Amino acid sequence: MFDLGGKRIWIAGHTGMVGRALARRLEREDCRLVLADRRALDLTRQAEVEAFVAAQRPDAIIVAAARVGGILANDREPVPFLFENLAIATNIFSAAHAANIGRLLYLGSSCIYPRDAAQPIAEAALLTGPLEPTNQWYAVAKIAGVKLAEAYRRQFGRDYIAALPTNLYGPWDNFDPVRAHVLPALIAKADAARAQRSARLHVWGSGRPRREFLHVDDCAEALVLLLRSYSGDLPVNVGSGTDIAIADLARTICDTVGFDGEIVFDTSKPDGMARKLLDGAAMSALSWRPRIGLEDGIRQTYAWFQAQRAGAAA
Repeated sequence: MFDLGGKRIWIAGHTGMVGRALARRLEREDCRLVLADRRALDLTRQAEVEAFVAAQRPDAIIVAAARVGGILANDREPVPFLFENLAIATNIFSAAHAANIGRLLYLGSSCIYPRDAAQPIAEAALLTGPLEPTNQWYAVAKIAGVKLAEAYRRQFGRDYIAALPTNLYGPWDNFDPVRAHVLPALIAKADAARAQRSARLHVWGSGRPRREFLHVDDCAEALVLLLRSYSGDLPVNVGSGTDIAIADLARTICDTVGFDGEIVFDTSKPDGMARKLLDGAAMSALSWRPRIGLEDGIRQTYAWFQAQRAGAAA
């Protein structure tokens, strides 16, 4: 057990969706958060990261920082998706070891699994087959981060671990229709279609791929549990245990938003993996279960999206 009481915990990436959820969750614990935004600390600069960690000396580090985006962004910008995520991982791991930080939790992604992995995907499937080409740049960088945790554990005995969350959504997500992941992008597009009284909503791909979604607050709960109680070589899947076809997701979002037009699937756009459902046995063994169902989570997320837009317009 890693007792959080009195500990200083650095959340790298605390202004992102996952980082904010972690900060909200850890505020309920008897610990102190160490935070620095991009203006104060560039995580892709090794000297800056080393100086920050050496000065702050946190008891534990959670690496939630990453460059993220949907299929289009991954395809158009392979260099920053590979370089920035590699730099973030290597810089933080190196600085943590140099400052003798004993505990670190690295956030990978379910995107790192092979394209044709057996479903549900177990942690042991990592590196057993080719990656999905539409997110390979991001995946390679995240695999390196997961393996760094294992390498520092093996060579230096560091208690560094990795978690692999499924597709996350919730407050502070990116709702850009072009750069966002599928769920927030669909919320933004359906909302715009309703407001403009459009007859159709265009959705990328065939609608047939199946995806698993987890509310970011449920993910934060799981990550805090892992920080407290998990120590091992293998990364740990963090998912909801259920998946949904993109076509059904689009209809659910349209119902929530109030768009009653036609949903048109653009089959000229890529689908990505046919299915991506995680095996959640490891988290189940720790007695963790998600609390927020998908429909409730979408309603909450859409309400937050509307509130943020109203606040920006005021």
